[in-house]
Amino acid sequence: MSNEKSFHMSPEEFRRHGHAVVDWIADYQSRVESFPVLSQVKPGEIRAALPANPPAQGEPFDALLKDVDRLILPGVTHWQSPNFFAYFPCNASGAGILGDLLSSGLGVQGMLWSTSPACTELETHVMDWLVAMLGLPEKFLSSNTGGGIIQDTASSAALCALLTARERATNYVSNKKGCDGRLVAYVSTQTHSSLQKAAMIAGIGMDNLRQIEVDQNLAMRPDALARQIEADRSAGLTPFFVCATVGTTSSNAMDPIAALGKVCRQHNLWLHVDAAMSGTAMLCPEFRHLQSGVELADSYNFNPHKWMFTNFDCSCFWVADRKSLIQTLSILPEYLRNQATESGAVIDYRDWHIQLGRRFRSLKLWFVIRHYGVEGLQHHIRQHVQLAQRFAEWVDKDDHFELAATAPLNLVCFRHKAGDSANQTIMDRLNRSGDLFLTHTKLNGKLTLRLCVGQTHTQARHVENAWKRIQEEARVAEGTA
Repeated sequence: MSNEKSFHMSPEEFRRHGHAVVDWIADYQSRVESFPVLSQVKPGEIRAALPANPPAQGEPFDALLKDVDRLILPGVTHWQSPNFFAYFPCNASGAGILGDLLSSGLGVQGMLWSTSPACTELETHVMDWLVAMLGLPEKFLSSNTGGGIIQDTASSAALCALLTARERATNYVSNKKGCDGRLVAYVSTQTHSSLQKAAMIAGIGMDNLRQIEVDQNLAMRPDALARQIEADRSAGLTPFFVCATVGTTSSNAMDPIAALGKVCRQHNLWLHVDAAMSGTAMLCPEFRHLQSGVELADSYNFNPHKWMFTNFDCSCFWVADRKSLIQTLSILPEYLRNQATESGAVIDYRDWHIQLGRRFRSLKLWFVIRHYGVEGLQHHIRQHVQLAQRFAEWVDKDDHFELAATAPLNLVCFRHKAGDSANQTIMDRLNRSGDLFLTHTKLNGKLTLRLCVGQTHTQARHVENAWKRIQEEARVAEGTA
């Protein structure tokens, strides 16, 4: 048997190749600024360079790494570049990467407490840490009636909140018999599109997802919400769920959580708070006023994989009443029965989300928190906000540009006064240059440029250069260059 051929990588080979991969990643981090931020390849170009058929025999590991450089890197948009200002950040850090590597090495499938107790208990503990770190209400603690779980994305968290609210509103009948078409949910015109998808999946239907108008700051209007709820009740419908946002995707608008929470309490509606990106700012006490009233929320979500240096995917979701979440999502087939579960003394996170299987995500989050400490995390968040505020000041003082929305944190929405065509030209030319990457939205019907400061290694010089390049391309668009 000792001479039997094995195709596996031996521990010593893994050690050697693993060192090579870590070296490659470290080298990549040191040279990431040398690449065009937005990939410049054309559709189909990567596939055309790949072999038509898989290899019949295994290839040397060195060849794999060489092909990463030759074939893959040209097709990568460099999210970890300090010149990435598009969308919202999806930042990473050395601590998070190494924690994720350990998770992959352990190969845990943590669906039940019994399938790896450390996977469950570390997650519960880190989620309780974050309650205090973010200044969230104590009802979200596992030692209280609630608790937290790491989901893959805010989309999944919102879906779980919507499903739980649906079951609470129907006394858990809709899980058995389906929806009757009378349930109505509420979002604003600025709420993330994942809520539309959640309404489709949950059987609520797009027609029963009300988009409430916003005020001049693009925040949901509590008076308009209350009127719509009353109108729907009068029409024989059943209002049951509201999603408020701390930092909308288009403009980082802040919904008035306290006022919306009071409306929800008055009408017995579930309030979910989506703080996907801006929730990280709550590490700093001076920003917590932006989610004043969060104690009225039934559920809350933020994504450490956006702005807290924890590589994708890692989305933290809390509920104030874990029993309702578990009752909504729990199914126990015979093959999953075990003594620990039946004792009632453990958490089985498979009952807290859609999927059965789950990764050991808390390991990388634990590494990040322990590496930076609260002080280190706060330092970098404050630095990013300061850089964005400085950029907003430059825009505000420039006669050719204008701010399109208030900038409470690290996202600046702005536009050239010459109109949509000029702004589109500026953005397209910048992105084609590879010097930086910007994306856009539409606010009040006008094409608006977005610059978000949140990548791990973005410094003042990167924001200064971004403004310089924006001004240069503006002169081209104006025909004055």
